[in-house]
Amino acid sequence: MRSRQGGISFIGLIFVIAVLACVGVLVAQAIPTMLEYQAVVKAIERSKDGANPQEVRVAFEKASAVDDIKSVTPKDLEITKQGDRNVVKVAWNKEIHMFGPAFLLLKYAYQSK
Repeated sequence: MRSRQGGISFIGLIFVIAVLACVGVLVAQAIPTMLEYQAVVKAIERSKDGANPQEVRVAFEKASAVDDIKSVTPKDLEITKQGDRNVVKVAWNKEIHMFGPAFLLLKYAYQSK
């Protein structure tokens, strides 16, 4: 008796490679937005210690110029006082076009501690 070998066919291999390529393209487009989120968090943490909201916005603008932040502007920051410290909140959406009418929507939000 001959035993049948298990495995994937050539058509199955092409299908798996195509799916992995599509996922890889989406991940490659999403990684820069995640890195920009980390830059926004770092800029907010550096700038939240200003004396008033205007100083916080100016410090964030300088930090965003250094880190090349384009998704968030100083006007997007919501700055409130809790006790003697500033709390900075920001939220934004990023859309990544997948194909046809389909988009990948990434929602980012951060609040300083």
